[in-house]
Amino acid sequence: MNKCMAVLVSILMLFTGVFFGTGLESTKVGEKDQVKNVILFIGDGMGENHLKLTKQKLGIELTMETFPYRGQSKTRSMTGPITDSAAGGTALSCGVRTENGYIGTYWLDPCQTYSVPRSITEIANAHGLRTGVVTTDSVTGATPAAFSAHTNSRKNRSEIVDQQMHSFLDIVWGNEDSDFDKATAEANGFTVVESESEMNALGNGSKSFAQFNGDTWKSDTGTDDPTLSEMTEKAISVLDNDKGFFLMVEGAHIDKHSHRNNADNMVLALQEFDKAIAKALDFAKKDGNTLIVVTADHETGGLRAKDGTYVYTWGQHTGSNVPLFVYGSSNFIENGEQIRNLMVPRIIAASLGFDESEFTNAKDKQLYTATVVGKSYSLVA
Repeated sequence: MNKCMAVLVSILMLFTGVFFGTGLESTKVGEKDQVKNVILFIGDGMGENHLKLTKQKLGIELTMETFPYRGQSKTRSMTGPITDSAAGGTALSCGVRTENGYIGTYWLDPCQTYSVPRSITEIANAHGLRTGVVTTDSVTGATPAAFSAHTNSRKNRSEIVDQQMHSFLDIVWGNEDSDFDKATAEANGFTVVESESEMNALGNGSKSFAQFNGDTWKSDTGTDDPTLSEMTEKAISVLDNDKGFFLMVEGAHIDKHSHRNNADNMVLALQEFDKAIAKALDFAKKDGNTLIVVTADHETGGLRAKDGTYVYTWGQHTGSNVPLFVYGSSNFIENGEQIRNLMVPRIIAASLGFDESEFTNAKDKQLYTATVVGKSYSLVA
């Protein structure tokens, strides 16, 4: 079905009271410890057994597992138990669940006929915080797109990068995209960087758009391209300021190698992702006012224990819960708590002192409402 036609179907659903979906529970967030900075790490495709396999193969402990609070995020899309990175990223950025493939749009309104949810990056920017998106994927990948664009399909790469090039973001760093235009980015205030040396030359407070072409997921790229941990360390130094910042860092290749059931490369990608977390933790310990949240958008590969190790049983995503680690807040979650993926940005917002209504205003909630068996439900949760 054409995505815009879905809007008409949805309107009919509102009048007929027909509804098939989930995610309707309350999204109320209580008071949280207040912080100035937030760094959100998303290990794309990273499940609990990805951590166990990495530790087993490398004989190491993971920095993320030293965090004082550990729980899980419950993943799904609005209409099914298994999410893709677009819907999963939207839940983690905009605090709403949507359809697989949609980027930063409501399930009932993918073509943005009426409105869109606001992302945590947009809300942070509105409050004067500096903001950044860093990934080992192309900048138009589904996860970075969810924090920097609104469109009805993750395949709309030219639309995504155009929104990024015209955005408020201070940092957009990732691998090169064929739809990127250097002149357009520079005309909108971005310094374009294409190597580690150019990245390292950036000063605090600068605005930059990176187009790397190496294997940034590796601990040694073998080129003049930075690793994810180097990108993370530099991004923090560029964004750090008296008012605060929000930074999203994605390790995309945990997912990419899991789709191929390549355990050796997945382990290397997860190791570098954890090194990036270590860089952030070093900063947070010195700063004393920084929240770090580590989670995933979904699990990929169905890793299961077998004969004393962990093996892939599937080449796609699963509906398994994924890890959630927290440093810098005593009441983000309780140890062992399971929360819905859409609650992650809402709790982050509360930790920054923002109101949850900034994701979805009252008008949107009223518009996207259905009646089921005599009860009214908001479909934006």
